Amino acid sequence: MKEIEKLRDKKVLVLGSAKSGEAAARLLHAHGAHVIVNDMAEKGEREKELEALGIKVICGGHPEEVIESHYDLIVKNPGIPYTNPVLQKAMEKGVPIWTEIELAYLATEAPIIAITGSNGKTTTTTLLYYMLHIGKKRPTLAGNIGTVASSVSPQLTKEELLILEVSSFQLMGIETFKPHIAIWTNIYDAHLDFHGSREAYIDAKSQITSQQTEDDYFIYNADQQELVEVAKQTRAKTIPFTVKGKQTEGISVDDAYLYWQGEPIITRESIQLPGEHNLENIAAATAAALLVSCDKESIHHVLSSFTGVKHRMQFVKEWQGVRFYNDSKATNTLATKSALSSFEQPIHLIAGGLDREHSFESLRPYMKNVQSVAAIGETKKRFASFAKEENVPHVAEATTMRDAVEKVLAHVKPGEIVLLSPACASWDEYKSFEERGNQFIEAVQQLTD
Repeated sequence: MKEIEKLRDKKVLVLGSAKSGEAAARLLHAHGAHVIVNDMAEKGEREKELEALGIKVICGGHPEEVIESHYDLIVKNPGIPYTNPVLQKAMEKGVPIWTEIELAYLATEAPIIAITGSNGKTTTTTLLYYMLHIGKKRPTLAGNIGTVASSVSPQLTKEELLILEVSSFQLMGIETFKPHIAIWTNIYDAHLDFHGSREAYIDAKSQITSQQTEDDYFIYNADQQELVEVAKQTRAKTIPFTVKGKQTEGISVDDAYLYWQGEPIITRESIQLPGEHNLENIAAATAAALLVSCDKESIHHVLSSFTGVKHRMQFVKEWQGVRFYNDSKATNTLATKSALSSFEQPIHLIAGGLDREHSFESLRPYMKNVQSVAAIGETKKRFASFAKEENVPHVAEATTMRDAVEKVLAHVKPGEIVLLSPACASWDEYKSFEERGNQFIEAVQQLTD
């Protein structure tokens, strides 16, 4: 573990004691900081374990002593808004506010490959991990994809690689975080309830390359002008990717091949991951793998065998000629649009979830192939009404995931598709999109056995 001397004897507040907060508190404590953990929830086993280490834990709210105390540093849970009274007071006092990826960076010797984007982060991250794993580059996967970055980064050496999926929330809390390779897959309207505007959202994402130097690489979507403009500002070496035809610079895709610097890497027909939208993810992951000298055989093996990550266009099973797909990670209309456009067969769609009052308008051109809809969650009435406006033949509101699967099964025919692609977040009824997807898989298995 690399020593972080500047943390020694500092008074540090960890705001939020979820998995990232726990990992941050443990790391700070190990580096000699005086740590206080504060969380709105009541004290549980996680907090008791921290107390056993000698860490002060305050739960059940933000008492005056937490808000008014002086801190040298605050490490916050990424999802806590900056309107929080503790953070408001800290900003008035000029106290630095980090997220735990800053700690992960400071504590590791391993070069970091960081991936961000509105969509495609998880697929890109997973593809890259498999390429580097097969290529024996000793990658470790962490960040938003599951494992807390600061819980694994200290153990890694400079001969290993740390692959991080990072969100705009996390990137807002960095100071020196500098990935050797930064990937920005795309930018679309998302999390605007948190950021306030598209401009603020882009600014947050842009932090992924803000500390990079000429020794680093920035892989970006050259098909989006906003990202082209960001690329003009970075000090890193820029690697553009495009899915709009062969280019001699960066990585590109046409109808025949995936190219690196204009040279063919693999034929399109050899790539197994379905969906045009996944070509962006494939291009970005391949570029990063090549930059760390991963052999082309390993890259080819992954691209010719990888069919998707769990909960993202995941093939579940085929039953009586019907194919079932779990796309629970589609938490916005853009992701659902990509899913709907991936199939030529008639689709039976399960959609809906947390109501953020977002519009479904962008889905209209993609609903023509939808034969039935089972609407779920807080938005079920709105989504059902939208589906009826689009003249979907069979529209129903469902009370549970099993009920939703039953309702679409009543109309499905051999050769057709049952697709869970909610276009909404999951937190109205589920702890996570993973839980929602698992319930879909379970319902499919039970109803088709």
